Amino acid sequence: MMSSARFFALRLLPGDDLLAALDACVARRGIKAGWISGVVGSLSQAALRFAGEPGATKLTGAFEIIALSGTLDAGGGHLHLSIADNQGVMRGGHVMPGCIVRTTCELIVGDLESITFLREPCSLSGYDELVITSRNS
Repeated sequence: MMSSARFFALRLLPGDDLLAALDACVARRGIKAGWISGVVGSLSQAALRFAGEPGATKLTGAFEIIALSGTLDAGGGHLHLSIADNQGVMRGGHVMPGCIVRTTCELIVGDLESITFLREPCSLSGYDELVITSRNS
């Protein structure tokens, strides 16, 4: 599906929860098919679910955000995060609640204007997975 896009810039402050702030942005801006277009920042706490693991692992320290990617929708979306600690050691996984901004988090969020992202249960994966629909249908 082809679509034009609009973009939103936001800066999160120390102590902000990354997922809560993104959820608020999606709701406030009416984002229906969003994605992370760009990010730079740091975290004092990261909550990640590693591949194949059932729950979150909480990491505390000084972390640089190396990458944040994924999709956003009214149901919360699906995001993956890569971070580096003060020794440059990287870790990454599925973003969970509890990723707390340390100094700043500067984000560019895109929204595909003609598309809606939804999440529906998938019998193959066992998770709620992305369903893409046209806003015109």
